[in-house]
Amino acid sequence: MKSSLHPQVQPQHALSPWRERLFRIIFEADTPAGRFFDYALFALIVVSVGVVLADSVQTLRQSLGGVFNVAEWVFTALFTLEYLARLICVRHPWRYATSFFGVVDLLALLPTYLALFVPELHLLIDVRVMRLLRVFRIFRLSAYISEYQSLGRALVATRRKILIFLSVVMMIVLVVGTVMHLVEGAENGFSSIPTSMYWAITTMTTVGFGDITPKTDLGRFISSAMMLLGWGTLAVPTGIVSSEMVQQRREPQAPPTTRRCHECLTEGHLLEARFCQHCGAELPPA
Repeated sequence: MKSSLHPQVQPQHALSPWRERLFRIIFEADTPAGRFFDYALFALIVVSVGVVLADSVQTLRQSLGGVFNVAEWVFTALFTLEYLARLICVRHPWRYATSFFGVVDLLALLPTYLALFVPELHLLIDVRVMRLLRVFRIFRLSAYISEYQSLGRALVATRRKILIFLSVVMMIVLVVGTVMHLVEGAENGFSSIPTSMYWAITTMTTVGFGDITPKTDLGRFISSAMMLLGWGTLAVPTGIVSSEMVQQRREPQAPPTTRRCHECLTEGHLLEARFCQHCGAELPPA
C-alpha cells in the first residue's frame, strides 16, 4: 500500500471553489450539507422505485397513469441534473462516467429518454428499477460506513477461502451428478450430466423443486446424503466471513471518513492525510 505521506502523482489543476464545494456535498458525507444531500437522494430513489413498481400494476396504471408519467419525468429531470452535477464537479468526468456508479447513474436515466424517442423500446422502461442500486451510496454515511467497510474487508480477506470452498462444492456437484446420471438414468429424469448437476445443486442447497426425483433405493440414499451435506455446506461461508469480521473488530481501526480523492475517486482517507493512499495525488484540505 502506498504511503499517504509521500506524493506520487500531482493533480494537473485545482478545482474552482464552487466546484470544490459541490464535490464535497455530492461525493462526501462528513458535513451537514453532504449528509442532507445523501438522505434527500436516498428518499428520492426509494420514492421513484415505488412509482415504477406501482406503475407496473395494471389497475393502478389505468386510474393513475397520468400521475405516474408526470412523476417519472420529474424524477428523471432531477436525476439528470444530479448526474450532470457529478460530471461537472469532478476533475476527470470520463473516469467517473465509466465507474460502477457512473454507469448505474446513466442506466437509470436512459430508459425514459429512449422510450420517448423510440416508442418500441418502452419495455425497457422497467430497467428504471436499477436506481435501487444507487441506494448503496447511503453506506457512505457515517452511521453505516464503519459496518460497510468491515464487511468489505472481511469479504476481501476471505476471498481465497470462499473460492476454495466453492471449488469443492462444484466438484461434489459434478461427481454426484455424474453418479446419479449412471444410477437413475434418463428414464427417471436424469437425462444428462448437466441435468443431474442441476438436481444436485437444488438438493445440496435444500431448495428441492421436486421436478426431478430419484426412484431407486441407491438414488434415494445418495439424495439423503446430499441433503445432510447441504446443512453443513450453507454454514461454511457464513462462518468464514463471520470469524474474519470478529477478528477485525479486535484490531484497532482508524475512524472512517468519506473523504475522497479528486484523481482516482477513492474514499476513506484519514482527516490528517495529505496524499491519496491509492494513487498518491495530493488531497484537498479536509
